[in-house]
Amino acid sequence: MPIPAKTIVAGLQQGGFDFFTGVPDSTLSGVIAALIERRLYVPAVREDEAVAMAAGAFMGGRTPVVLMQNSGLGTSLNALVSLNLIYLQPCLLMISWRGQDGKDAPEHIVMGQVLPQLLDLVRIPHRTLTADNHQEDLNWAAQMFTKHRFPAALLVGRGIVS
Repeated sequence: MPIPAKTIVAGLQQGGFDFFTGVPDSTLSGVIAALIERRLYVPAVREDEAVAMAAGAFMGGRTPVVLMQNSGLGTSLNALVSLNLIYLQPCLLMISWRGQDGKDAPEHIVMGQVLPQLLDLVRIPHRTLTADNHQEDLNWAAQMFTKHRFPAALLVGRGIVS
């Protein structure tokens, strides 16, 4: 059974996250809609722009989340590696996992296959959000942010969030 998007947003807010930006995505559309309803979402044109906005928000005392599709991870890697990781600018990356298990449109298959390994390669810790343990997953994300001060990622498969 999918996790209600409002439950995810409430869990993120309870974890201290208070700045949300990103690029629209169908898998995360419910979360984005819930954030817009609460007037918490600042849309970005590109994922690297969202990462930069999150870094600025962090420097201004906020606790940011960047929502993106996994194809957007490729767009944002340079900003993540040369800004966030080097200068300890944390953010939570909420990444929709298109092409997970090789099931999706052809343009999503390769990135879907390599997503976890790509995050490992650039040393961004990650977890896959699950319906059964979503609160534990959100708590992990908040702990990674506050304790380690570097980006961490929550991967969200299709059908996990309503």
